[in-house]
Amino acid sequence: MTGRFLKSISRLNEAPRDRLPEVAFLGRSNVGKSSVINSLLGSKLARTSATPGRTQLINFFLVNESFYFVDCPGYGYARVPENLRRQWQALMEEYFKQREFLKLIVLLLDCRVAPTALDQRMWKQLAACRKPLTLVLTKIDKLSSRELQEAHQRVLQWSHQTAIVHYSAIHDSGRQQLWRVIHSAVESDPTSSQIAKELGSRKSGF
Repeated sequence: MTGRFLKSISRLNEAPRDRLPEVAFLGRSNVGKSSVINSLLGSKLARTSATPGRTQLINFFLVNESFYFVDCPGYGYARVPENLRRQWQALMEEYFKQREFLKLIVLLLDCRVAPTALDQRMWKQLAACRKPLTLVLTKIDKLSSRELQEAHQRVLQWSHQTAIVHYSAIHDSGRQQLWRVIHSAVESDPTSSQIAKELGSRKSGF
C-alpha cells in the first residue's frame, strides 16, 4: 500500500482532474483528523499538530494511485480570522455540493466532547449534499467502555446514524471497520475497490 501527498488547493478548479474517487475527512479543529488518516494509511503523511486550525487548505493524498483521501480544514476554531473562516466555508460548500468524484464524507467527532450545535448543523448541511456520509468517534482510548457507550448514545440521539465507527489512532482500533466503509464507497471503481478491500483485510493490531 502506498500513499503520497499530491497537492493543496484553495479553489475548487485547482482540484485533481483525473476523475479518481475521493474520500473526504472533516471535523472540528483538534479532533484528531490527521491522526486517523495516518492510521488508515499506516504512515505519517498527514501533518499532525497540537495547534488547532493547522489545516487551512484542502489537501489531497493519493492512495495506491487509485483514489484520494481529502483532508479538509477543521471547523470551529475561534482564533481563525473571520475573513479566512468565510473563505473556508465557501470552499467547503462548493466542494461538498459540486465535486462529482466525492464518494464518501467522513465526519469525525471527539468522543470526549459532547456534540455542539455547530457539529449538529454541520451534520445536517453535509446530509443535505446527498453524498454517502459516516460518523467516526475519535480518541476512544481516552474513555472507559461505559463512557464510550454514553458518548455513542449522545451522537445517536441527534444523528440517527446507526453505523458509528469508534476509532483510536493510537491503537488502530476501528481501522478495519472504517476501511470497510471506504471500500463500499469506492467500489464503483474496480481498481480502487480491490485496493481498499485488501487494505481493510489487514489486522488492526489492537
